[in-house]
Amino acid sequence: MVPDQDSPSPPVTTSIPLELPQEQEALYREVLLAMEAEKIPYAVAGAFALQKHTGICRYTKDLDLFLRSEEAPAALWHLQTHGFETEIRDPVWLAKAHRDDFFVDLITGMSNAVLVVDESWIQLATPAIIVDVSTRVLAAEELIVSKLFVTRRERFDGGDIAHVIYGTKGKLDWNRIVRRIGDHWEVLLWALVLFHYIYPANANFVPSWLWLELTGRFLNEIQHPDPKAVFRGSLIDENIFAIDLKEWGLENLLDQYRGRRSPKITALPETKAG
Repeated sequence: MVPDQDSPSPPVTTSIPLELPQEQEALYREVLLAMEAEKIPYAVAGAFALQKHTGICRYTKDLDLFLRSEEAPAALWHLQTHGFETEIRDPVWLAKAHRDDFFVDLITGMSNAVLVVDESWIQLATPAIIVDVSTRVLAAEELIVSKLFVTRRERFDGGDIAHVIYGTKGKLDWNRIVRRIGDHWEVLLWALVLFHYIYPANANFVPSWLWLELTGRFLNEIQHPDPKAVFRGSLIDENIFAIDLKEWGLENLLDQYRGRRSPKITALPETKAG
């Protein structure tokens, strides 16, 4: 997700519903109705998805929409027709539209390109009513996965992951989560250990087979280290680990992942943009 540069401190969690300003609510409704009318496949993420799965209410000036890279040009075009200014902020994962100081983030994966939104993310989304529009939010599984790499200096979503597991009582398709994260399973284990630390009485919300599988993998890695294993710090935060890349000469896996990301978000079709 996109770090909130305007927020000096983490948001306070609450279940008290937050009333959006009328202008903001109307704008979000307009965006969602436009996406529905144009039949652009998407799922709402961010604060709305978190509220759906945990009951946590969090104010946001952004409306986060997850969609495939292939759908982004059409989404940007139609938002332009509704008076939004649009830009491709990062072709690997993020485009933005804004109007009246409110933003719509079009997100096609994670900034490190490890995770990419595909059709299944949208198909598996959970039905929801948002600002009186029948739509859908990311399923709890994909919401967790989308937050696993939000581990940066200025923002860490481990607390959100713990809340989703607690809020759903662990009634999740854990196999799907494991498949999504793939070779980066240590990041999932990291999040689960944090969950256990926070909620030690609720370890059973994570199935025992998963604890055994991931800890078993971890012990095997410790007992049989691979001297050729590559440095992965840049996938966590390229700024925190800048010294490793620029001064210590370690491999920049981030550049490799981002370089081979395909497809990327492209410019608007000339026939429409012109």
